Amino acid sequence: MSTKLDIFSDPVCPWCYIGKARLERALEQRPDHPFIIEWHPFMLAPDMPPEGMDRREYLQAKFGAPEQVAKLHVPILEACEEIGLPLALEKMERNPSTLNAHRLIHWAGLEGRQHAVVSALFRANFAEGRDIGDREVLLDIAEAAGLDRAMIARLLDSDADVAEIRARDADIRARGLRGVPGFLLGRQYVLSGAQPVETWLDVIDQITAASQ
Repeated sequence: MSTKLDIFSDPVCPWCYIGKARLERALEQRPDHPFIIEWHPFMLAPDMPPEGMDRREYLQAKFGAPEQVAKLHVPILEACEEIGLPLALEKMERNPSTLNAHRLIHWAGLEGRQHAVVSALFRANFAEGRDIGDREVLLDIAEAAGLDRAMIARLLDSDADVAEIRARDADIRARGLRGVPGFLLGRQYVLSGAQPVETWLDVIDQITAASQ
């Protein structure tokens, strides 16, 4: 019996990047897992201007002095190293608006390409240091995932689903989600944060046992 796994995340969130990788490691060990996964929008900076901001300026405005920012990066670097995730902080020059990235994830879901697009967005941002707020970067990701580049270009140049993404982001905040990643299991049980691989294995085994 399948179980819906709704994931709330932002492709510029490092713990979402780590949490996704840990979940995938568990799924690799349980190929018969029951999850049907759907990704949902949560914008860490919903008021970010469309062109984004210099990343260093953004982080210092949000977290303080460079030493404090560096301190916050330590557990992220350690977690990425532990799981073998590439992290190219030195290449990350812009902190983008993710509104259009979330629109692309939404459209990809309609075409059954959501996983490929989400993975490519995380990889582009964290491993390649590309600006995922940039229209051409998003079009490259869409095309590589099998979406129609011209169609996505037309959608990006319009206001299609802007209101929906903002409404969904506001709705989940109103329900109490304050940070991501957030995982909703079977529309009932909430897991918050980048859960360890072992936790996911336990969850999968419990669901499997309960359905037998």
